[in-house]
Amino acid sequence: MKPAITLILTAAFALGIPLADAADKVSAVPVQFAKGTSSFSTTHNLRGYDSVNYTLNAKASQSMRVSLTGSSNVGFNIYAPGDVPGVATALGNGSVGQEWNGVLPDSGTYTVQVYQVRAAARRGQQAAYGISFAIH
Repeated sequence: MKPAITLILTAAFALGIPLADAADKVSAVPVQFAKGTSSFSTTHNLRGYDSVNYTLNAKASQSMRVSLTGSSNVGFNIYAPGDVPGVATALGNGSVGQEWNGVLPDSGTYTVQVYQVRAAARRGQQAAYGISFAIH
């Protein structure tokens, strides 16, 4: 290993800075509405820091609704077309019991990132959830 990388990793470890776990998984799931419908629902399980990025196409001025059921340890962020989870500011967010409704500002592919809250993720807990999307 190069000396600079070794120094950075040693410093991060000494300062207690968490490094990404190679086992953390980000799944990408394209949302496809069945012909003649405007909604989609699915279920999934998360473990630790794993997350799921649901992608769906929508047009500017359409309304989108996202709702979550299941474990109270699960939350979601919504990203506008071109925005990247973890880099950009979320357009909206929610958790179990907090439905998100909004008029979409742009046409394109929206990303809904589902994740576990930090405390549960840190403990490596597993969380089951259901998520529903509707576009009108």
